[in-house]
Amino acid sequence: MSDSVPQPTGAPIKDASTVMLVRDTDTGVEIFLVRRAKSMAFAAGVTVFPGGGVDPTDADAELDWAGPSPAWWGERFGVDAKRAQALVCAAVRETFEECGVLLAGPTADTVVADTAGYHEARGQLERRELSLSDFLTREKLVLRSDLLRPWARWITPVIETRRYDTNFFVALLPEGQIPDGATTEAAEVMWRTPQAGIQDWVDGDTMLMPPTFTQLHSLSQFANTTGILAAEPTIQTIEPTLDTSGPKWRLSFPGEENYYAAGDLPQISR
Repeated sequence: MSDSVPQPTGAPIKDASTVMLVRDTDTGVEIFLVRRAKSMAFAAGVTVFPGGGVDPTDADAELDWAGPSPAWWGERFGVDAKRAQALVCAAVRETFEECGVLLAGPTADTVVADTAGYHEARGQLERRELSLSDFLTREKLVLRSDLLRPWARWITPVIETRRYDTNFFVALLPEGQIPDGATTEAAEVMWRTPQAGIQDWVDGDTMLMPPTFTQLHSLSQFANTTGILAAEPTIQTIEPTLDTSGPKWRLSFPGEENYYAAGDLPQISR
């Protein structure tokens, strides 16, 4: 890398949602992780949570909705209600597309137990041949926003060529549903405790970006999913900056000491 400081790209910031699926096991809380395919234009080969960009149809979607309103979500993430609706819809849609987990049910207090019957629709959603609203309406399903919890918000650093304003959600894996990697975006999927997910990165077996590491670190503080779902974290919008003051360049952000203490790999050599 040259000694010159990378310049801001001016890339537009796109809204995105990502969902941390959690479950209880004998070894503690586990989180569902996806290793992105190396063919992906953004974060190729990196291990992340299921998620993706907001679709233009998400903000104006007309569908049956159960749980906290878009206005409530907007207050938590610091955005208006219309934008918040788009973020929640994107969270539900992307989770279904990327791992087959559907946070919706026939009624406001039920959830789909088996998503295998929606395989064709899942592919249509991924190819943008079908909107989430049309899918849920056709199948007479209610979006369950109450199955999600707001967790964090990160903006891609200005030096990157692709930038996202990503809102992190957490959700308990619905009983009976089995997440998979049947999507073109995933090279591998896995369940890991937060500690094991971090250790994989320290050992050089995976790549973790600061937002993913930070969420794994935060989830490692909980003994079970009950505690996670009951938590009400303060959502601070975090946009890392490039620190060039030391012998090695590195990203600076709240909690960076945990990231760099875990492993020296992410530092940027001059």
